[in-house]
Amino acid sequence: MFDTQPKRRRLALAVVAALATSPALPAMAQDAAQAPAQQEAKTLDKLVVTAQKREEALQDVPVVVTALSEEILKDTGVRDVKDLQVLVPGLTVTSTQSEALTTARIRGIGTVGDNAGLESSVGVVIDGVYRPRNGVGFGDLGELERIEVLKGPQGTLFGKNTSAGVINVVTKRPGFEPSAEVELTGGNYAAMGIAGSLNLPIGDNSAFRIYAAQRARDGYIDVHIGAGPRTETDDFNQDFGTVRAQFRWDPSDTLTLNLAADVTNRTEDCCTGVTIIRGSTASILDALTPMPGDRGVAPIADPYAREAWSNRSTGQHIKDKGLSLQADWTTPWFGGATLTSVTAKRKWSSANGLDFDFSTADLLYRNPTEDDNYSAFDTFSQEFRLTGSTDTVDWLVGAFYSNEDLDRNEAYRVGAAYEPYLSVAILGRINPALAASPTAPLFLSQASGRPFGTVFLGHAAADTYEQNAKSFALFTNNTWHASDALDLTLGLRYTSEDKSLSSRYTNPNGGLGCASMLANPAQVVAALVARGLTVAQASAAAPQVVGFSCLPWTNVRHNGRHTEQDMSEGEWSGTLKAAYRWNDHVMTYASAARGYKGGGFNLDRVQSNTGLSSGVSGIVPVDDTSFPAEFVDSYELGAKTTWLGGNLLLNATLFHQTYSDFQLNSFLGTSFVVRSIPTVTSRGFDAEVLYQNGGLFVQGGLTYAKTEYGDDLLPDPDLVLLPGSTASFAPEWSATGAVGYEFDLGKNLVARMHVGAKYMSEYNTGSDLDPQKLQSGYTTVNARASIGGRDGHWAVELWAQNLTDAEYMQVAFDAPLQTGSWNAFLGQPRTYGVTLRWRY
Repeated sequence: MFDTQPKRRRLALAVVAALATSPALPAMAQDAAQAPAQQEAKTLDKLVVTAQKREEALQDVPVVVTALSEEILKDTGVRDVKDLQVLVPGLTVTSTQSEALTTARIRGIGTVGDNAGLESSVGVVIDGVYRPRNGVGFGDLGELERIEVLKGPQGTLFGKNTSAGVINVVTKRPGFEPSAEVELTGGNYAAMGIAGSLNLPIGDNSAFRIYAAQRARDGYIDVHIGAGPRTETDDFNQDFGTVRAQFRWDPSDTLTLNLAADVTNRTEDCCTGVTIIRGSTASILDALTPMPGDRGVAPIADPYAREAWSNRSTGQHIKDKGLSLQADWTTPWFGGATLTSVTAKRKWSSANGLDFDFSTADLLYRNPTEDDNYSAFDTFSQEFRLTGSTDTVDWLVGAFYSNEDLDRNEAYRVGAAYEPYLSVAILGRINPALAASPTAPLFLSQASGRPFGTVFLGHAAADTYEQNAKSFALFTNNTWHASDALDLTLGLRYTSEDKSLSSRYTNPNGGLGCASMLANPAQVVAALVARGLTVAQASAAAPQVVGFSCLPWTNVRHNGRHTEQDMSEGEWSGTLKAAYRWNDHVMTYASAARGYKGGGFNLDRVQSNTGLSSGVSGIVPVDDTSFPAEFVDSYELGAKTTWLGGNLLLNATLFHQTYSDFQLNSFLGTSFVVRSIPTVTSRGFDAEVLYQNGGLFVQGGLTYAKTEYGDDLLPDPDLVLLPGSTASFAPEWSATGAVGYEFDLGKNLVARMHVGAKYMSEYNTGSDLDPQKLQSGYTTVNARASIGGRDGHWAVELWAQNLTDAEYMQVAFDAPLQTGSWNAFLGQPRTYGVTLRWRY
């Protein structure tokens, strides 16, 4: 088991060491600070973004972009992708069984399902390097220059898995002015953190920058552990360290090289679910809990008491590291075109424990080890871009290559309570009176003919998946300035991808209970007749008994299976845009785009009644777990307007998106399959306002998105609610607002106040749209107040996240193996604290 106690001894030793290497730095910085600052006046219309892979003013880009500056990111306390959602209307970010399983959605569109085989609909790009899944990009982002959230398909420039949008993160690069910063933070839930950075010029043409952080916090869910073996009594704690170092070298006026390396380690406990509805099977779990006076699950469904029941570890260990090199060369070609190369090598892995039954009864679990529950990505990527301009054309051509290895180990372990629990639960489904019998826990022993306690026990399943994906793309994006007012943009991308998957399935304990019932179904009938059913009734009920005895993790038919699958795709995506500038204040645009998200393979034990993914609940193993690519046709009509001398921006866009073969991970009752939903539409509008006046800054956004499944009927009985309904995680209304105000306090002090809020109307958090999973509308508020020296050398900040302690679910789900019960992973409660900063 991983050591999940906070490791406060580390306290960002890398920063301390780095600062110690430069004793003369504070004096140098102080001398610089005493000189009068000569700063060019800035207005909002000068905001620069790289939404089209070149630096452009925000108001000139015909794309829906929420551009977030370093200052507003700090004011709002954004450290990772999940924190970002409070600033962006239409963006939802959730986590489920582990913080590694983090999913971003834009306008109600995103990947649904905890499966490494499903790729993201919202791409995450950090310093030009694409991350293969959202969870891979989840971590402390360090020193941020800005974040751009691009809505709608962005496949032309950002690649195939950006059919809903892109989160483009730009961190601070090394500069040629010396600087340093140290940050100390303390808060409730025993939160402690230290972070620091150092920027140091080296000679006339190179510079070094390092950032490091160590953060720890107790969990905000109290856990009843029963008889264990779990010992941790809280969950959703935090304990991670991160280091990011960069070296910049400008060997000439025309060439810049930036080498970056980063590493993050998270050793935490996450994630337990809380009971939102307690069903009839909960009493069986209570009876099987070995601790006298304790319960198997919550005695009363009171989720916001923030209490969970779990006897198995949810320890998680996430490692993320990478190396990248970006080269920008102003060539002598084509009038000084810029050649950019971005080369990256990244490794990411996650191992975490899981208590499948979310109770203190010992039913089904995974240990927090690499053998039991492990996912790892090893990725190499290379991008080349050549960008140039003439008097009438801004042009770009590029090529992209990636080679991604995905390894997945997945185990299931059966506890001592599994057999008696399943015996009673199955009898209760057949006839509730049968479950009341004192001998009900012995039923599956009698049905299988095996001694009690040996029907299901120990290491039930151990599967491995090895997937390789190679992707190659050629792309171009060109804007023709047809006149002083009219711009026409054409973008095109061709992506070729090859995927191969090798899957091996074993049942270390032999799946003996399932095997016995399959070999002798007459004994199952006899066991039912012995409990008072007629032969006809018993014969009708027997398949149900066998089905529950041969759930994927105990199904002997999987034992020894080895499958090989291959897939090759070649697809076009692209965009066509027209932008017309009516005057210096108003630009309107229309765009059409075709987006593409690659097909793939379901990395899970899949079984159905037919042995095909298209089948319904059954026990026949499925060999072909592939699913097709997802496509989107998107149309937008927008306006970007500038007022008050560039200090007020008002932007709005109408959009209509139609997705075909939308990838949805669906539970059949016995296993997960990926369903291709024929049609999903999302239509509505985005609006944004930015305003500044002296020390006052205002940002607001509003998204209306009607995101619905098509009327096509689906084969799954569990998906009957989907046709014609609003998609999951798709609030119709989403609004954000932030107000910051900075003012002087005497001659030497500066104060700053900031409040940011986000509202989301009701939405369903389940892929099957069960009404029990409905989340009502709610608002979260973040606030920060600071006071510091006018010279910027120090500041004290008081802050709160979710200030009003809004209660909401991230994701609700059917409690595994528990008829009539539902659980949820909750959003974070109110956190608050103080941060001290020193800058030099």
